[in-house]
Amino acid sequence: MDKIDYKKYWHTTSHILAQAVKRLFPEVKLGTGPAIEKGFYYDFYRIEPFSPDDLEKIEKEMKKIIEENHKIERIEKNKKEAREILKEEPFKLEILDDIEENTVSFYKQGEFIDLCEGPHLDSTGQVKFFKLLSLSSSYWRGDENRESMQRIYGISFETKKELDEYLKFLEEARERDHRILGKKLDLFSIHPEYGPGLIYWHPKGAIIRKIIEDFWKEVHLDNGYQIVYTPHIADVSLWEKSGHYYFYQEYMFPKMEIEGGKSYQLKPMNCPFHIQIYMSQLRSYKELPIRLAELGTVYRYEKPGVLHGLLRVRGFTQDDAHIFCTPEQLEDEICKIIDLVFYFLNSFGFKNYRIFLSTRPKNFVGSIENWERATNSLENALKTKNINYEIDPGEGVFYGPKIDIKIKDCLEREWQCSTIQIDFNIPEKFGIKYIDSEGNFKTPIMIHRAILGSFERFFGILIEHYKGNFPLWLAPEQVRILPITDRHNDFCIGLKKIFEKKFRVGIDLRSEKINKKIKDAEEEKVPYMIIVGDKEISENKLSLRKHGFGMLGVFTFETIVEKFDKEIEEKV
Repeated sequence: MDKIDYKKYWHTTSHILAQAVKRLFPEVKLGTGPAIEKGFYYDFYRIEPFSPDDLEKIEKEMKKIIEENHKIERIEKNKKEAREILKEEPFKLEILDDIEENTVSFYKQGEFIDLCEGPHLDSTGQVKFFKLLSLSSSYWRGDENRESMQRIYGISFETKKELDEYLKFLEEARERDHRILGKKLDLFSIHPEYGPGLIYWHPKGAIIRKIIEDFWKEVHLDNGYQIVYTPHIADVSLWEKSGHYYFYQEYMFPKMEIEGGKSYQLKPMNCPFHIQIYMSQLRSYKELPIRLAELGTVYRYEKPGVLHGLLRVRGFTQDDAHIFCTPEQLEDEICKIIDLVFYFLNSFGFKNYRIFLSTRPKNFVGSIENWERATNSLENALKTKNINYEIDPGEGVFYGPKIDIKIKDCLEREWQCSTIQIDFNIPEKFGIKYIDSEGNFKTPIMIHRAILGSFERFFGILIEHYKGNFPLWLAPEQVRILPITDRHNDFCIGLKKIFEKKFRVGIDLRSEKINKKIKDAEEEKVPYMIIVGDKEISENKLSLRKHGFGMLGVFTFETIVEKFDKEIEEKV
């Protein structure tokens, strides 16, 4: 059997969706309906919102169109003819106006015709199994000042087994949704009325963040990095000099006009600040490499339609670092960063990766020669470390090429976290120098790198990867002590004081049945529970229960401490 071209399959299904919608709701105006990474969507303009009942009706009509097995034909028209066909579709006419060629293509199936480049299947009957998944809103052409569209998402497959497996995957993903678990486990919140995309870390979430930050700082200090802190704002001239103002302006918050004609800007990046620290004194080649690291909070004006829990925010903390080195040190530094990246990611339970080498984009600064040198250095480092990688053409940043490392979570979803970027350009812009062994002034090479990326985003990934069941070393509450009755409370309070010298310990002193206390601890995903009753007190032993597993047995205090210590040390 030939392998299915699912991009073509999903694109065809999106047209079947649009045909069904036009049959049921003739007043609807068509937007666009592409195949996406997994499935398809179609955007419609309709005053009245679609309802779940409407989706059921649309699905039934789609099945009818599939059964009708309409032949799908490609038709070419000149722009004048195309305008006549699309005279009732204002959004399609707008797309038509943007096409430079005089001849355009349509795809026709039954009574339905759509301006489209294709490709498509030969007939509607070739689509076998599908499901409409969700409704959302979007802005026409992503412009928040334009019309609000209604987007219907769907998926289709050739076999029922594939569809069932995908729907099961979606259900598992929903159960892992960090927004739901974040609220349920009291980890964080967002208050859009006071600022969308800004995160409030609750005590339990903040404890996890502190654990990650402490681990991050300790490892960096052990690896020759120096910790720095920089301001949250700067005069806008700093961003103009670095080039960020011209390349990232649409993602920067508006300038703050200050008395005296001064303008300040919330920082979207940390790198120009680190350059100022480097330039605060004359540097010798003997000092290089200089590795400056910061957990720096930055601010970017993401469009309202793309904000998504912790994964897409407007204020976030980057685990940022910048290395200033000589050309001779460059490849060795890249290799060390790669080792550090894998150490961190492995520590958090991520073992599977895809590595990309991103090359020069259309809009770039600097010389071609420097770009080639930088790209070759990244590629040589990957080869030195025996790492399989893919080329991602044109996806480098404006100032240099980069290595991107995408992790795979337990559902095999890919997430962009780590990046290593070489920059010849910004050091030249700021005129930073070091004195070489012969007393000459030279420009150092600058490496930008982040390992976890945004703390907020990485935390969201961790929640979904672990389904909120954090490993012992990360859990905000590592163990909860559960007295069976009130008369065991005093013993348990004393026990807590001993345990909390080493561990994060909770205690449930409510006058509830022990089964209720266990149930609540399980729902809150506390890794371990210690249950104490008459028998435990008399035998001077403790009953230990593991979340999601059940009773492990009865152990001495020393045995439990040893078990916890080992699990934390090994980051199981």
